[in-house]
Parts: sequence; structure tokens; C-alpha cells
Amino acid sequence: MEKLREGGVYTGTVEGYSSEGLGIVRLDGAVVFVPRAVRGETVDLRITKVMKTAAAGEIVKIHRPSPERTEPECPYYGRCGGCDFQHLTYTEELWAKRQRVQDALTRIGGTDLQVEEILGAKDPTHYRNKSQYPVGVDGSIGFFQARSHRVVPIERCLIQSELSDQTAQAVASWMKRYKVPAYDETTGKGLIRHVYVRVNRAGESLCCVVANGRQVPREPELAALVRSAAPRTVGVVLNTNTRRGNVILGEKYRTIWGQDFLMDTLCGLTFKLSVPSFYQVNRDQAEVLYGKALEYAGLTGQETVLDLYCGTGTITLCLAAKAGRAIGAEIVAPAIRDARENAARNGVENVEFFCGDASDVAAKLEREGLRPDVVSVDPPRKGLAPEVIESVAAMGPARVVYVSCDPATLGRDVKRFAQLGYQAVRACAVDMFPGTRHVESVVLLSKVAAGGEPI
Repeated sequence: MEKLREGGVYTGTVEGYSSEGLGIVRLDGAVVFVPRAVRGETVDLRITKVMKTAAAGEIVKIHRPSPERTEPECPYYGRCGGCDFQHLTYTEELWAKRQRVQDALTRIGGTDLQVEEILGAKDPTHYRNKSQYPVGVDGSIGFFQARSHRVVPIERCLIQSELSDQTAQAVASWMKRYKVPAYDETTGKGLIRHVYVRVNRAGESLCCVVANGRQVPREPELAALVRSAAPRTVGVVLNTNTRRGNVILGEKYRTIWGQDFLMDTLCGLTFKLSVPSFYQVNRDQAEVLYGKALEYAGLTGQETVLDLYCGTGTITLCLAAKAGRAIGAEIVAPAIRDARENAARNGVENVEFFCGDASDVAAKLEREGLRPDVVSVDPPRKGLAPEVIESVAAMGPARVVYVSCDPATLGRDVKRFAQLGYQAVRACAVDMFPGTRHVESVVLLSKVAAGGEPI
């Protein structure tokens, strides 16, 4: 790294993209991460920071722009930290995401399995059905600047629902009109912290205002302004969060107007969603993702399926429709309550749910002699704990369907499964989050028979 100096300008070619969505340029063997770069371009770049094993740079000149470079439609791109790929065509964005999953499986997972495809969105705009807007200390509502807690005021976001944007602006108007103070995280004083909005397929919405207190001024006026901006609002809820830190939602809720839940349909099933319920933010792509998970599960109607990290039971109920028996497990008690309600609401009788940590529930079921034919897992970004993988392998299912939101932890866990006799045999990426660097994937792991071949 001695050859690179901060402030120095160098010429190099962009080879690909990092897991953060940055362009990768190699200079004399050193890796330089460059924002808003496009694969294949030769660029002059200025080194902005030199680290032990890598460097950061910025583009000074593009010698010949790539045909995959496009002008960002979003006027906030580069200031707001929400999106990473607005400067790429959607085709190139999908290439980058598929390659990210492939690199994780190969380099971290130690497998030569090829990612079969990436399933892109039919419409990569306005897809989010859940929006969480931080409120700046000056009362502005928008999204955080990259790697900071400074709020960039935003009126219209290309990936949020327009209903959500309208609702957030209504809350901003209420704050300004009635001089309602915003929360200041540096002092712990002030009132309004976040605006949280859910929308459903039918165009209805649920608004939740997160406050540093049990009540806010002019609550009827707040509800009236929200309903005026979004006439199909079904409820306005106040969430109390008085804790310091980055956690958005507190534990206490109070309904200011209407109801505290929203109904939605997914994969032909009806779900009740409270504010804290986990639910995939891109409904259309969630149906694509779950369809691929079902394909990998290979159900015939006779199997017993165990679904770990089941949330409100979305994947579990989809699996139950094709299985003989389905079991879901989730550590969040309200989610399990919602899952049981969702099962009853949809008339699904061959399913049961357990509340508990995935490792504890898996170990308990394994001790009780449960031998599922298929295990489905959809863990958070941190992936699976080693003891979860061990308990799953001890049950001896023929197939494990791993739904992942983080390619790095997926690769790590694929390697751990391989050590316990499960080989990754199929992989697919699904673009749940167009415009951002995030990508979902599904991997099928098959139990290896005595002869070394997958069952």
C-alpha cells in the first residue's frame, strides 16, 4: 500500500462490485473501493483514504462511460444513504447482485455450485410496503445520509410507496403547524423520532408515529391531517420509545384513531399485520421468493416440514398448503400470536407454531424425536448459530431450504452444513430490494448418502 498516497490520482479499470455496492479497482495489487463506479470503465480516481489492506477513492474522470451507466432519476441520490445502484441500469444491477451471491458461495462457502439465475422485479420502483422515516432534530423527515445520522429531507422516494411519502409529509406538516418538537438523540430531549407507515395491496395504509413520550400534542389534528393526505388510512398509532439508541420501535402502543393493524394478501393467503410484525417489504418479489422456496422443498403433500424463524407464518403457511404437516418456530411472541391467527383465518389446520429461540426449539424437537422431511430456515442477517445447524442436521431431513438476506453468512453456513453431511445442490438469487445493494437468495441443501451423493 506504500505506492498509493492520499490525494494521489491514478488510472485503473473497474473490475466489479463490493458487497457494499462500491466499484472495485486494483492498483498494483491493492484494492480500491470507488463509489458510483461501473464495471468495465477506465477511470482516473483520487485516493481519499489509505487503509492497511485497501484504499478508498473517488472518480475524477471517466475515460469512456459504460453503456450500463445511467443518470439517476432520484434527485437525492448521493446524499441519501438508502440506495446504492441508481447509477446502473437494472440489468447491470442484477448482474452485480447475482455475482455477489456467487462470490459468497464460492469464496466463503467453498462450493463450486453455480447460482442458476437472479429473478428481477417487474417494476423496480415504489415497491416497499413498509417505510420508516427518521425525523431530524429540525423537524425534517426523510432518510439518513450514508454512514451518518444526519437526516436528508425527502418528499418523494422512488422505492417507497407514494402513500407512505404522503403520510410522512402530513406528519411533518402537523409538527410544523403545532410546533411539535423533534427528538434530539444527542440530548435525549424532544418528542418525535420516526414516522412508520405500512401499506397493503388494496391501497390502504397504517401510520405509526414513534415518540419520546406517552402522548403527543394535538392528537385529533394529527389523525385528521394523515387521513386527509391518505384517505384510505385505517389507523393512526402512537408508539412510545424513550430509550436512547438506534432501536426504532419501543414496546408500548396506543391507537390514536382507527385500528392498530392492517390486512394484506400474499400467495393467496390473508395476513394480519400489526406495526412490529415481520413481513417482506416487497410483496410481489416475496411471492417470487416463496415460490422458489416451495420449488426447492419438493413437497408432494405427505411430508413433515419444520420452518425456523417463521415470523408471522408466511412461509410456513405456504409450505403447509403442499405438505402433510408444517411446524413453525419464532422467538418473537407477538409474531407467533399473529401466525396462529393467520393460520385460523386462512383455514389452515395442518400447522402448529412454537415460540422460542430457533436453537432451543430445534434442539427440543430433535430430542422429542421429530424427524422432518424438509427444514426451511429464513434467519436474520447474522445467519444461523452453529447449534441450530447441528440440531437441524441431527434431525436428518432429506432437504434443507435456506432463505437468506445476507450472502456472506449464507456462504459461511453452507460450509458448516457441508461439514455435517449436507451439500448445496441448487441456488437462486431474488432481487427483493431494487436500487439497493441488498439481495435475497435461496439455496437447496441435500443430505449426502453413504456413497457421497446427494439424496
